[in-house]
Amino acid sequence: MARLNLLILGLLLTAAMPAAGSAQSTFVSDVPLGIDWIIVPDDNPQSAAKVQLGKQLFFDPRLSGNGTTSCATCHDPNQGWADNQRFTAGAHGEPTVRNVPSIVNVGLHRTFFWDGRARSLEEQALSPLQNQIEMDIDLGVLEDRLKSIAGYRQQFEAIFPDGVTAQNVARSLAAFQRTIVAGETPYDRFRGGHADALDGEIGVGSGLFFGKANCGNCHIAKVYTDHQFHNIGTGLASLPQDRGLADQTGRQEDVGKFRTPLLRDLALTAPYFHDGSKATLEEVVDFYSEGGGKNPNLDSHIVPLKLTPEEKKALVTFLREGLRSKQYPQVEKPELPE
Repeated sequence: MARLNLLILGLLLTAAMPAAGSAQSTFVSDVPLGIDWIIVPDDNPQSAAKVQLGKQLFFDPRLSGNGTTSCATCHDPNQGWADNQRFTAGAHGEPTVRNVPSIVNVGLHRTFFWDGRARSLEEQALSPLQNQIEMDIDLGVLEDRLKSIAGYRQQFEAIFPDGVTAQNVARSLAAFQRTIVAGETPYDRFRGGHADALDGEIGVGSGLFFGKANCGNCHIAKVYTDHQFHNIGTGLASLPQDRGLADQTGRQEDVGKFRTPLLRDLALTAPYFHDGSKATLEEVVDFYSEGGGKNPNLDSHIVPLKLTPEEKKALVTFLREGLRSKQYPQVEKPELPE
């Protein structure tokens, strides 16, 4: 909770700092060591009040059609801001078709969802609400419901000239999600000049990550993503096959491509991959060591690594310990308006 309060204070301070070529702030700069400033759209500037409203909305099951499911149901702060299920049951008990990704440091992404179908957090925010499997609510019904809650109506009217609208719900949720950040891992400290931060097996694993194991080709240091989409051969056995990026582009060569995820605090976000098919980091390392899942669109970076048992162990140690944040974002469920 203290971390969130510091972030809100930082938002207020940076709001008065003009970015280059702009009359207003376009970033959140109060972030941990190792994290880039979070870019903020000009049409949705951060404010403490907006972040607080977004936090309430995030935890409120009344944003689902039947009042049973909130954003936090799937993105649970106690489960790495994801959950520990391969697929998650939505408002009607039906499972999702993809594994729930963590939203920690989600403001660093340039596209959203595993297939990149949203271009901003604001665009992303309304999709789960409308999805019939996930939260299943009509946006008109959502607006009417929130307008009927005096506490929400007053907050929206104080923040937005047009009060309660679906777009303002999205803006508030996005503002809150941009404050969910984590960093200052041992590797971040090493990059910051602390040579002893990667002593022992963690250091060996780091060398493998950026060397023999080829992880750094896609999980580029600092952000741990290349913001691209790759076919690593997961989900080949699913029927029908999840086409991934190809559903957005229509291109056959994009079948099976999914967004490169961020990697900090991996130990908290099992299971792994878009289909949740690997239950442990050991299974993930074995999968890559064997050269992924063979298919015609397999990314050229995915090749057999022939890691020894000792190398696999060191790589898992780096993934688990070397990328563990010093302070992980935890927030208490807020009191919801009536």
